[in-house]
Amino acid sequence: MDPTTSRVRHQIIEEFQKCHAEHPYGKFFGSCTELKIKLDRCFRQEKAVKRKINFEESKKLKETLQAYRKETAEQS
Repeated sequence: MDPTTSRVRHQIIEEFQKCHAEHPYGKFFGSCTELKIKLDRCFRQEKAVKRKINFEESKKLKETLQAYRKETAEQS
C-alpha cells in the first residue's frame, strides 16, 4: 500500500476518534458523519486494490494448477 495513503488514513482515523471523544452524544446525531464517510471511502479504495491483487494472484495460481493437471494427465 502507498505510504501516503496510509498516513492519510491514519490521520482520518485519529480525527474520527477525537470527534467521538469530544462529542459523546453528538456522534449519534451526525456530528462525526463527514469523517466517517471519508474513512469508509478510504477503506473501500483499499479493499478494491486488495481485491484486484488477490484476483491476479488467483488467476496465476489457477493457470499453474491447470498446467500441473495437464502434465500429470499426460504422464498417466
